[in-house]
Amino acid sequence: MPAPSAHTRPLEELRRSDEPVFGGKSANLGELGSAGLEVPPGFAVAASAFRAFVEETGLDGTIAAAMTRASSGDVEEGAAAAKAIGEAMRFAPLPDAVRAEVAHRHDELVRAHGGEPPPVAVRSSAIGEDSEDATFAGQQESFLWLRGIEQVCDALRDCWASLYTPRAIAYRAARGTAGQEPAMGVTVQLMVDAEVSGVLFTCNPVSGDPSVVAIDASWGLGTAVVGGELTPDHYLVSKVTGELVRRDVHSKHAEYVPDASGAGTVRRDVPVDRRDIACLDVVSLEALLDVARRVEQHYGAHQDLEWALARTRPAGTVHVLQARPVTTLPERPPTPAASALSLMLSTFGAPSDPPGRS
Repeated sequence: MPAPSAHTRPLEELRRSDEPVFGGKSANLGELGSAGLEVPPGFAVAASAFRAFVEETGLDGTIAAAMTRASSGDVEEGAAAAKAIGEAMRFAPLPDAVRAEVAHRHDELVRAHGGEPPPVAVRSSAIGEDSEDATFAGQQESFLWLRGIEQVCDALRDCWASLYTPRAIAYRAARGTAGQEPAMGVTVQLMVDAEVSGVLFTCNPVSGDPSVVAIDASWGLGTAVVGGELTPDHYLVSKVTGELVRRDVHSKHAEYVPDASGAGTVRRDVPVDRRDIACLDVVSLEALLDVARRVEQHYGAHQDLEWALARTRPAGTVHVLQARPVTTLPERPPTPAASALSLMLSTFGAPSDPPGRS
């Protein structure tokens, strides 16, 4: 019997061109895997599953009525609308066809994991997310270290519901897309038991300098770094020479780790002897620099990556968890040579093209 494929697909089969169907996060993960990067395996749920869920449960009317209330611009009305939609979604059953496909893909992960339900991340992958002209970073939800098909299905509904949080509604209104029907894909992939994790930019996001890679890192899962709960270690590495240009080590007092129960995560205090030491060594920095160069070359543009180093890993192995374009950079001031050239051209005019040029 062939595997179902109407609403789901393995991440390894996706490419950037699949973004309109599966969302930016899932499509980019497939693209990264095709470039030879270490991407945790998993599967993607298409936006069609969300549409089937809304239509078959009759939620389209509930959403339309609530969004009419939210359109007034009143903060309390918007919050009430978001609450009404969220509650309706969380209590609605998944369509049989959608649940069957998700269960099938999940069973594939279970079999590959030796027969035991592996810990997975369920992450929102909104259509239009992580594109070059907009990023939905922080607008939708991710759920980490889940086990079993029931937890996956619950998280799937929660991801869909996050399309209608007050923050997401306001974001779409600010971008002038409030009248368009939002759509949501979802990524389900194996968890990385991260000893260290963080983000990196293939340029300096503060100065716009394209010759360096900027890395933020802390202990444990990336929740504390992405959520801004602490000041991570910060590194600037030359993309040209590999030289460590700058290193700022901060006190990292908290980390997120798997719950001892085997499902979910917990926030715990970092032992005192690890708080004030650098969480990245030379080998790890070299590996992250290599990943940054490869990703930038593959996409042909600066990228913002989320990454993790597993507790048990071969030296130099970096798991890439997400990539999105860097959408805003400061304009770099011209170099003295460039400024002098601009002055000369404005004074004397540009030289004529040599004969034979067109």
